[in-house]
Amino acid sequence: MPELPEVETTLRGIRPHLIDQSVKAVVVRQRQLRVPVSRGLKSKLKDQVVRDIERRAKYLLFHFDCGTLAIHLGMSGRLRVISASVPIDKHDHVDLLFNNGAQLRFRDPRRFGLVVWLGKRPLTSRWLAHLGPEPLSDNFNGDYLYSRAANRRGAVKNFIMDGRIVVGVGNIYASEALHHAHIHPARGAGRISRHRYDDLCVAIKRVLARAIDAGGTTLRDYVSADGVPGFFEQQLAVYGREGSPCGLCSTLIRRRVIGQRSSFFCSQCQH
Repeated sequence: MPELPEVETTLRGIRPHLIDQSVKAVVVRQRQLRVPVSRGLKSKLKDQVVRDIERRAKYLLFHFDCGTLAIHLGMSGRLRVISASVPIDKHDHVDLLFNNGAQLRFRDPRRFGLVVWLGKRPLTSRWLAHLGPEPLSDNFNGDYLYSRAANRRGAVKNFIMDGRIVVGVGNIYASEALHHAHIHPARGAGRISRHRYDDLCVAIKRVLARAIDAGGTTLRDYVSADGVPGFFEQQLAVYGREGSPCGLCSTLIRRRVIGQRSSFFCSQCQH
């Protein structure tokens, strides 16, 4: 499932090709995604110019003068800028064709993605209004995490994966960040000190930044917008490494299900 680094990598791949380009046509081959593709996109976006593209959490926001289109990759979605000669696959559900000859193609075999129109106030939409801060932003820090964790008994791993607390810290990156910060994933969020939340915040930022620089993590079939696989998997310290030695102390990595998700950790380094 594409996480924040993979979505950010996709953004960086498609943005240079589409900024200031006008939409020539919209082709919708399959409307039935997680929710149906918004109706009226063909007429709404005809001749509209892409003013900007940004990421909010795992949503890609395409800003036009008339409003904003949001695309979410879901569990198996992919966005590519391609030429008109690329054959259509059965899982290619939506195309945006531009006057410069570029085509933005949305492919989603499992159809859990989204292509939704948010209008002129996207951040107040039901998709975005409830979201917490961006993990790479200045307002995401140890003070913030510590204050939000007060009196919470649930596992810290679930806490940092809650999009209402902070966006984009998925299962892989939560496991990695907690290992970097030497915090056990099952430890109660309200039982962690202010100082250790400083360390965790730094670790989250570092892990996500490194993953973005590496082009994301290739698990199952993820590849970036230009078809290049992510390479952060080669840097994973604990995720998916059950039974392998910890790189810090050589204790064997363990796996435990927390919040119905597999969590990987070192029982010696993380406490």
